[in-house]
Amino acid sequence: MKILILSGGPRKNGTTATILNKIVEGVKGRHEVDLVDVYDLKIRPCMGCLKCRPDKECALPEDDAQIVGRKIKDADVLIVGTPTYWGNMTGPLKTLFDRNVTTIERINGGLPKPNHRGKRAVIVTASAAPWPYNLLSSQSGGAVRSLKTILKSGGFKIIDVINMPNTKRRPGVPEQFVKRALKLGKKI
Repeated sequence: MKILILSGGPRKNGTTATILNKIVEGVKGRHEVDLVDVYDLKIRPCMGCLKCRPDKECALPEDDAQIVGRKIKDADVLIVGTPTYWGNMTGPLKTLFDRNVTTIERINGGLPKPNHRGKRAVIVTASAAPWPYNLLSSQSGGAVRSLKTILKSGGFKIIDVINMPNTKRRPGVPEQFVKRALKLGKKI
């Protein structure tokens, strides 16, 4: 089984990256894992030209967006992690998804059709806002909703959401989140 992990945070040792790495640790060589650090990618933003709709692929010159798009197509499980920025995913992660609309779903003039029906997905978020404010204020909730919209439109079945609040007030990742991430990795 191929597992693709998109790490959407800027810090390689930050909360989101730590949780994602614990999921990888839980998988322990049972499956092929490809962890992509989105902040290392060279991606031009979507131009809104809509040429991808009839042509099924982005009209912009080849960059890391198309490379990661092919990895998304090949993955059996997609794990997406992001800190919350203004109640949403990080800009580079959003740019990656913007450029991969037709990787996620087929658009043939009618209603979009999912390209990944039957595949599984996991969402990991981290927010500086304390619980329950992180959900009430839509900080974490906004990021989770956006990612659910993208993944569900592609036909992914979301099997888990790990949402860690209050990152500003507590250093590191609490043991309960470490255990949950390890358990999730073993479950996949």
